Amino acid sequence: MGIFSSCFKASAEELPTPSAEVRRQLQIEAAERRQRENESRGIKDVERVKRQQKLQEKKDSEQGAMGEPVLKWQSG
Repeated sequence: MGIFSSCFKASAEELPTPSAEVRRQLQIEAAERRQRENESRGIKDVERVKRQQKLQEKKDSEQGAMGEPVLKWQSG
């Protein structure tokens, strides 16, 4: 099997390799895309969730300013 498949592949010399700067830019774009996808996974309205998070943070900071202890749940 390996004998036949090696005949149809392009050799490493024939494949164009992008410069380091181009590769770096492509990696940055891919990382940003993955991050956006992970943030919005399972969420229909991403903006609504972000607004709710900001509102919750504001409430938490106001509670902390009043001297009340701030308890947060952590999962994971």
